[in-house]
Amino acid sequence: MNIFENYLKKINKIILENKVFLNLENIESLTNVNLESPPEPFNYDLSTNVCLVLAKANKIIPHKLALEVKNLLLNKINHFEKVDIAGPGFLNIKLSKQGMVVNINEIIKNKDNFGSKQTNKTYNVEFVSANPTGPMHVGHCRGAIFGDVLSNLLLFNGNKVVKEYYINDYGNQIKNFVESIYLRIREIKFKEKFIVKENLYPGEYIKEIAKNIISNNKNLNVENIDNCFDKLKTLSLNESMKLIKDDLKKLGIKHDNFFSETYLVKKDLVKKTVEKLKDKKFVEEGFLDPPKGEQSKNWKKIKRLIFKSSKFGDDMDRALQKNDGSWTYFANDVAYHSDKINRKFDNLINILGADHTGYIKRITAAVKALSNQKVKLNCKVCQLVKFYKNGKPFKMSKRGGDFISAQDLLNEVNKDSIRFMMLNRSNDMELDFDFEKVKEKTKDNPVYYVQYAYARINSIIRLLNKTLNEKIVINSDSFSPNEYEEKIIRKIFEWPKIIESAVSKLEPHKIPFYLYDLSTIFHSYWSKGNEDNKYRFIENGKIKRKETLVFIYLTAIVIKNGMSILGVSLPEKM
Repeated sequence: MNIFENYLKKINKIILENKVFLNLENIESLTNVNLESPPEPFNYDLSTNVCLVLAKANKIIPHKLALEVKNLLLNKINHFEKVDIAGPGFLNIKLSKQGMVVNINEIIKNKDNFGSKQTNKTYNVEFVSANPTGPMHVGHCRGAIFGDVLSNLLLFNGNKVVKEYYINDYGNQIKNFVESIYLRIREIKFKEKFIVKENLYPGEYIKEIAKNIISNNKNLNVENIDNCFDKLKTLSLNESMKLIKDDLKKLGIKHDNFFSETYLVKKDLVKKTVEKLKDKKFVEEGFLDPPKGEQSKNWKKIKRLIFKSSKFGDDMDRALQKNDGSWTYFANDVAYHSDKINRKFDNLINILGADHTGYIKRITAAVKALSNQKVKLNCKVCQLVKFYKNGKPFKMSKRGGDFISAQDLLNEVNKDSIRFMMLNRSNDMELDFDFEKVKEKTKDNPVYYVQYAYARINSIIRLLNKTLNEKIVINSDSFSPNEYEEKIIRKIFEWPKIIESAVSKLEPHKIPFYLYDLSTIFHSYWSKGNEDNKYRFIENGKIKRKETLVFIYLTAIVIKNGMSILGVSLPEKM
């Protein structure tokens, strides 16, 4: 239920039915009309630019049109108690008691789905996809949480979502990983010295993986790496993915599907995908120009298969083969996205790290070419996180090799704080994570402030011997909200617009921003009651005004829905 959408439809319908009376010949511009919340100084519930838009398109005076439209709205929509003209022709609208009550009862009736539009599309959201060579590091955490919350947001809005992890389990880095574990096994079993070589993994976690493999595979023959490589690769990747899945679980994240790069190779999907692009005339043999900054004389021209990605918005065409004729990483990725397209998703979303910005155009071009531009790929880049403690940059100890693990972060702060704070800024901006702030029990700690609002609500409900599941219906006869309750309901009415905007722009950070604002209004109302008995919620163990209880319930409904999307817990006592 979106009151802005509902009332905008009614306003547009009235305009269309009265276009002759209003002398409107051009009504195509109605698509540019919006209905919003007016700025706080204006004591109104809705505001529309309809008269400004139509006046410009029809070359008439906005204020004159506003006078006529104002009267029509007051006569035709009984939920509008007052309509005033502001500035050059904005219409500010105040809802009647009946209008307020009808909308509030509708919210309470559909509380679990309030804000959801039920768009019923299918999404594949690929996120994390950390190399399976050890546990997650802190650099993965922001993208992991962003992808998970974005998926939750899409699910809340009535879509079908597959949360997917792409396992990069093929190539030289995996060979180096397996060799590292092989040498650690030799070190443990035969007391051979582990010699650190370039590209090997020296971290302590490699020893733990080696110990687990030895313990669970007594008959594994490790006399020669070539003879045991395939078996050891499977065992090593299983152990590594256990570490990653355990880290994800501690962050509150569970993927629906894990897709293996090795599967692509074994099923020959890369060759099949390239043939498909050849048939479309998007792949051909040719020569690439030298990369920017590289001298032409040092560039070895080798004939290879090239994808014409520049036809689909990329800066240049891209090689699908290396100098030795083997497939590039990009070729494997193209095949992976071809498989996604074949699985019939309406939308593909990739969550990428800050170092993958330059990769977006080429993979987007591939999806366009493979799907005849019918499937949309959105790539969202999560920028870096900077950690602070006591106002200074904080360097956590590195216990897992040459990286800071996700577990190190979880040892410092809890899952709820990490999830909420990782979304406390737009994904395309660097994020400052202050360890001291997320531990404070003040307004400066957003996650605490929202959780505390919900805990306060539950303390009120317990005091009244009620539950938040009770059915509440109000009527317009006794409805008379005070100024704080008006602020709360106006904020509540905005919730569906926040969801709509967050979904359409793939910006889940809008959720914690909104919840913090709503909680701030609620806490202000509570504090006012401590100063002035007129605003006190409870007197002699009973609720003073039934309206107050309604607004408490409404606030709880939205906080619960919002924090569920964020995957953050809501303690009933704090």
